[in-house]
Amino acid sequence: MTNTPDLPEHDPTPDPRPAESAASVLDDATYERILEPRSEGRLPLGDGTWHQLARAYVRVQLISQGAVFALVLAAAIVAQAITGVFWQWIPAGIILLGTGIGLLITPRQARSFGYQLRRDDLVFRRGILWQRVVAVPYGRMQLVDITHGPLDRGFGIAQLKLVTAAASTGVTIPGLTQEAAEQLRDTLIDVAETRRTGL
Repeated sequence: MTNTPDLPEHDPTPDPRPAESAASVLDDATYERILEPRSEGRLPLGDGTWHQLARAYVRVQLISQGAVFALVLAAAIVAQAITGVFWQWIPAGIILLGTGIGLLITPRQARSFGYQLRRDDLVFRRGILWQRVVAVPYGRMQLVDITHGPLDRGFGIAQLKLVTAAASTGVTIPGLTQEAAEQLRDTLIDVAETRRTGL
């Protein structure tokens, strides 16, 4: 009778980290690297591959915010022409200032978004001044939702929302290409189902 060496058990759980072809879908039409704050106290990126938002996300945000800016400005001008008073410039000025700041920081802010598929969870990070890093375990995901509005569809992007049992750990990843959103949704559903089966 011959002794055979113990072979390591095969882990049936699929690895959510994308293969080369799938990774190209996630990285198609995106930025090359995540922007980080310059301070020494910043949250580190760590190891692994980070995927980013589509470049079209910035164009959609600039168009949306630019439309708000133009509408508020036009409404204030019309109100002044009709009434002849200047008080409407106080609320309009506040909105215009906030929208103008948003227009200036949107390109840099969009490059601070990133997500990483690890063995047991998805990590999402965002922010330059106020940083947020969330790790969502695959086995705790309850719903993966893709949404997009008319402007998003025009630029071929969508947002993907992960819903978990704890509302505070839910994650919304905006500005993915349609193909990346669908690829990520299918991957997360497959892995989450396997992890829940093993619980």
